[in-house]
Amino acid sequence: DMQDTFYVNPENLLRTQTSPVQARTLEKYDFSKGPLSMISPGKVYRRDDDDATHSHQFNQLEGLVIDKNVTMADLKGTLELTAKHVFGQDRRTRLRPSFFPFTEPSVEMDVSCFKCDGAGCAVCKYTGWIEVLGAGMVHPNVLENAGVDSKVYGG
Repeated sequence: DMQDTFYVNPENLLRTQTSPVQARTLEKYDFSKGPLSMISPGKVYRRDDDDATHSHQFNQLEGLVIDKNVTMADLKGTLELTAKHVFGQDRRTRLRPSFFPFTEPSVEMDVSCFKCDGAGCAVCKYTGWIEVLGAGMVHPNVLENAGVDSKVYGG
């Protein structure tokens, strides 16, 4: 299985996601204190063929915001500001529809290639774009399973 990789022994494996941190936090959070806003960084390990844009180990950074009236526009704005801060103000960004089991809707985010500025080169596989992350709105079932009313809260 793509997600079951790098076993230390028959019962334990190196983590493949940082998502469980979000789930545990969501289950314990007291929303009477206000919105939940968190990040969960860490090294992860996956069965992946190493190439110019993939590695079997990498650092993952996940963010989670849960509040009333959170929208896809909030997510898009946050992602764009973050991408420009990390990759440079001159990078263009785009979102593409995707699928992740715990978000709906789900998107992939690309930034314009730093090498060719979007013209197309070997680094970006002649597309002008480099995929940098996956994201989405928290699926209502995830909220409900954590005891959060999905008709009141989103993220």
